[in-house]
Amino acid sequence: MTGVLIGSWCILCYVKAKSEATKQSKIMPNYWIAVASAAHVRRGRAEGFMQVGHGKAAPLKRIKPGDGVVYYSPTVTLGGNDTLQAFTAIGTVKDGEPYQGDMGGGFKAYRRDVTWVECKETPIRPLLDRLEFTAGKSNWGYQLRFGLFPISENDFRLIAKAMETELS
Repeated sequence: MTGVLIGSWCILCYVKAKSEATKQSKIMPNYWIAVASAAHVRRGRAEGFMQVGHGKAAPLKRIKPGDGVVYYSPTVTLGGNDTLQAFTAIGTVKDGEPYQGDMGGGFKAYRRDVTWVECKETPIRPLLDRLEFTAGKSNWGYQLRFGLFPISENDFRLIAKAMETELS
């Protein structure tokens, strides 16, 4: 009987802890950098969504409603030689789960809805020494190869300021 009570108590503690963690994640957003060509980002901004990793669902499941997202665009067009190296969009993830959207030509990519804010596309180079994820790193672009990665709130706010936008 004691084993059952202890087991039940452990399950109850786990459920309470999970509930608290869920509440905290709703209270405390995470911040992300997503990577895509500027042309793809501009389409997403116009239509109110984001995509990463050529439309894969798994990375989008890491992002939660209320999280902040910044897009970095290495180029203007996918696979192009038209180097941009700039932050091209910033916003907040809306409620809801990832869903498939039709990109045309039979290609269906996973998306998340985002409230994008007005901003100025901003080169990354002037910020390299001030961003936590790039400061002092000669290979600062390495993380960007992953397509989506978390950043600090400080980096998010610094980028927002550089993009000349206010976020609540």
